[in-house]
Amino acid sequence: MAVIHHTTLKPTKLELLTSWLPSRPWYVGGAGAPALAKAGGFRLDDPQGEVGIEFMVVTDTSGADPASYLVPLTYRGAPLDGAEHALVGTMEHGVLGQRWAYDGCHDPVLVAQLLALVQGRAQAQDQNTSGTPDREVIRSYDGDGLSSPDFTAADDQEGTELLGSQGTSIRLQRVLRPAQDGGPLLPAEAIGHVAGSWQLPDGTRAQGLFVVLHTSPRI
Repeated sequence: MAVIHHTTLKPTKLELLTSWLPSRPWYVGGAGAPALAKAGGFRLDDPQGEVGIEFMVVTDTSGADPASYLVPLTYRGAPLDGAEHALVGTMEHGVLGQRWAYDGCHDPVLVAQLLALVQGRAQAQDQNTSGTPDREVIRSYDGDGLSSPDFTAADDQEGTELLGSQGTSIRLQRVLRPAQDGGPLLPAEAIGHVAGSWQLPDGTRAQGLFVVLHTSPRI
C-alpha cells in the first residue's frame, strides 16, 4: 500500500505541469502560461512499493473556456532508464528527497497497473488518503485474460494511445469531456474502460471517460 506523505514539494506538481503542459500536442490553451488548479484524480499502488502512481486531473482557466486534463504521473527515487523524453521534471520531497516525475504513459509500472485496474485486478485509491479506495472510479472489462504486453505511447490532438504488442490499445482521454445524462458513452470497439469524476471551476462535479481499452490499435 502506498503511503501518502503530507509534506512539502519544491517545485510543486502544479508548478511542474505549468511548464510542461503547453509542450503537449493535446494542450488546448493559448499562448500564455496555464492557470492550473487541482480538480481530482486517484492513485494506484505499485506492487513493489517503489514507484508512486497518480492520475491527476487539473483544470486550466487561462483560456476563453476552462479545460480539464488527465495527467498520469509516476514518481521515482532515481531516473528511469530510457525515459528522458518523458521526464516532466524533478522536485524535492520533504520526506523522500529528490523525486523524478514522469509522464506515466511512458512508465511500464503505471501502464501495467492501469491494465490491472481495467481488468479488476487493482483497486483505485484515494488521491490524498493512504489505504482508502476511491469509490468514484468506475471500470469495466469484457475481454479474455489479457496479459501485460509491451505498450508504446503516441500522443495526438486529443490524448494518448498506448499501442500494445498483442493487438490491443489503451486510449487515455487527456482533454476530459463531461458525460451527458446516462453516463460515459463507450466506443463500439471498446472491451474495457475507466471513468472518474473531477471538479469544474464553478464547483460542480463532472464525470467522464478517462481510459478506454480497445481490441486493436486506432491510429
